Formats: sequence, structure tokens, C-alpha cells
Amino acid sequence: MSEPIQIAVIFSDNARSIQTITLNMQSGSTVAMAVRQSQLLSTLNDDEIDQFTLGIRGRKVALKQLLRDGDRIDVCRPLKVDPKVARRQRFSRQGAKTAGLFSKRREGAKAGY
Repeated sequence: MSEPIQIAVIFSDNARSIQTITLNMQSGSTVAMAVRQSQLLSTLNDDEIDQFTLGIRGRKVALKQLLRDGDRIDVCRPLKVDPKVARRQRFSRQGAKTAGLFSKRREGAKAGY
């Protein structure tokens, strides 16, 4: 008989809103089984679910991935803006003098300190 394992499924449908479900499942269960059992995505249709990425410990996983005791499945939304593009836009708005690592230099200090 297979031993029970405990896993968590984490989903954030909106910014600053996190839903966590802890499940007790049998060893040999897959990521797909856990997401289905959590029912966090039950209100979404198949096209919306396909946009999400699943990960365990920050690494992307397939639906067939077997679970181990203590795994945390993250259901990640697609990014709305590329982080590199957002940083460039922020920097162009702020300007070189007020942004960056060396924007608050001490008076009389060497460049870069």
C-alpha cells in the first residue's frame, strides 16, 4: 500500500492575493492530480488554464511529474510585462542621476563609491 504524502498547491489569481491548499495524497500522485484535487482552477475554462505555468521549488514541471512529500506546487500566471522592458521604462522616466546603485554619492567621494 502506498504511503500518504502532504503537498501544498499555491495560486495567486490577483496581485497581493494568495490561496494555499494543503492536500494529503497517495505517493505516486502527479502534479495534474494535485491541481485537479485542489480545485483552485475549477472556475476557469481550459483556454485560461493552458496559460498558467506549474512549478515545484521554483522550477518548471510537467503535469506528469511525480510528487514527493513536502512538495509545493506553484501555479504561476503569465507575465503582463517583460521585467527587462519595465526596468528600462522606469530608468528612462527617472533618469540616470536619480536611479541606480550610485545615485546617492557622498560629497567628495570617488566615482563608484
